[in-house]
Amino acid sequence: MLLGLWGLERGGSMWRDESVTWQVAHRPLGALGELLGRVDAVHGLYYLLMHGVFGLWEGGLWALRLPSVAATALAAAGVAAVAHRLCGERAALLAGCVYAVLPPVQMYAQEGRSYALVAAAVVWATYLMLCERWAAYTVVLALGCWLHEFAALALLAHAVTARRSPGWRRSAAVVVVLVLPLALVGVRQAHRQLGWLGRPSWQDWAAYALVGVTALLLARGAPRPLVRVALPLVLLPPGLLMAVSLINPWYVDRYVLYALSGWALLAGARLAEVRAVRWPWVPVGAAALAGLAVWSVWLRTPEARKDDVLAVAAAVRERAGPGDTVVFMPSRRREWLLSSPDTYAGLHDAALSRSPGASRSLQGTELPPDRIRAALLASPRVVALLDPADQPLDPYPREAVKREVLADRFERCSVTEVRGARVAVYAHPGTCD
Repeated sequence: MLLGLWGLERGGSMWRDESVTWQVAHRPLGALGELLGRVDAVHGLYYLLMHGVFGLWEGGLWALRLPSVAATALAAAGVAAVAHRLCGERAALLAGCVYAVLPPVQMYAQEGRSYALVAAAVVWATYLMLCERWAAYTVVLALGCWLHEFAALALLAHAVTARRSPGWRRSAAVVVVLVLPLALVGVRQAHRQLGWLGRPSWQDWAAYALVGVTALLLARGAPRPLVRVALPLVLLPPGLLMAVSLINPWYVDRYVLYALSGWALLAGARLAEVRAVRWPWVPVGAAALAGLAVWSVWLRTPEARKDDVLAVAAAVRERAGPGDTVVFMPSRRREWLLSSPDTYAGLHDAALSRSPGASRSLQGTELPPDRIRAALLASPRVVALLDPADQPLDPYPREAVKREVLADRFERCSVTEVRGARVAVYAHPGTCD
C-alpha cells in the first residue's frame, strides 16, 4: 500500500490512457452510456466506478489513482490468502510481499486504469475457488470480467485446478453467460480500440519465456497443490492471448497483469523453504534488491510512461496565444488537451467537426480533408501537437492534408520536445516573430 501511495502524484504527470479515464469519468451518466454503446465498452464498469469516485471526491490525481492502490493492496492480500491456504503462514507473507514489489504490479498500482482492480478480482476469485464458495466465486470473477473482459482467460487457468468440480463447472458457465454480452460488444468495437496494436514483438515473447521458464524452475520442489493453481495462472492467460494475437493483435501485457500472481505464489513458496542464507548469496541478494529499488524509483517518474499530457498542456499554454489554431497530428492526440479543458477552450481546433461529447466518442470527429485545408490556410498561427519524430505517420487523408498544408504554406517557428510529444508553432512565412 505504501509503495503505491508513493507514486500517486508522480511529479504531477498523467499519461494518455489516464487522461481518457479522467475525461470519460467526468461525463454525465447519459453521455457516458452513449459513449460505451459506441466505443470502449470493455472499460465501462471501471468508468462508472470512477464516475462515482469523482462524484464523491474531486481529489485530482489522488482520486484518479487511489482505487488502483487499494486494489493492489487487496490483490497482495489475496495472494497471501491463497498461499496461506496451500502452504502456510511463512509462504503467505513472502508471496504477498513478492507480488507487491514486482515492478509491473507497482506500475499499475499507481495508474488510473482498471488493471489493478482486475488483478484483485482474479486473485480473490482464485481463493474462493479453493474454498469452493461458488456463488461468491461467480460474482467476483464476473465483476473482474466486466472490469476487463480478458479476465475471462483466468477460467482457463482455473480449469486446470477445478475442472472436475461440478460447482466450478456451473460457476464457469454462469460467468461465461454473464460476460458474453460484453464480449460481443467488445469484438464489435475491437477495431476502434485495438486497431493500434501490432502482433506480439520478440520482446513480448522473450518476456513471456523468461517469466514462464523461471516459473517452471520455481515450481520444481514447490508443493503440488500450489503448483496446480499457480503455474496455469502464469502460463495460460498470456500464452493464449499472445497466440490469438498472431491472427488478431489483441495482446498487451497489462491486460493479463493478474498472471503475475501465480509467479508470486511460486516464488513465495520457494522462499519459504529457505531457512538460512549462505554467505555467497548475500551479495547476490543485495544486488537484486538494489536493482529492484532503482527500478521502483524509476517507475514513479514521468519517464516511465509513453507521454505526459499535463506537460503537453503546460507547453501549449506557454507557446499559444488567445485564439491561436491548434491541430492534432494524429487526431487521436486530441486526448493530450481534453484533460486540460481551460487550455483547450482558448484555442481554435481547426480540424474538429464534433466534440467528443457530441459525437459520443473518445476524441471527437474531424472535418473532411478539404475543410481542414481551408481552416488551416485561414489561420495566421498554428500550434501543432505531434508524435515524436521517430513514430510512423498515419496515412489517412485527413492526416496527410494537415502535414501537406503546414509543410507547403507555413513556416515552422519553434519545436518543443515534451515527454512523448512535440509542440510545434507554425506561422505564415515571414511572420514568426
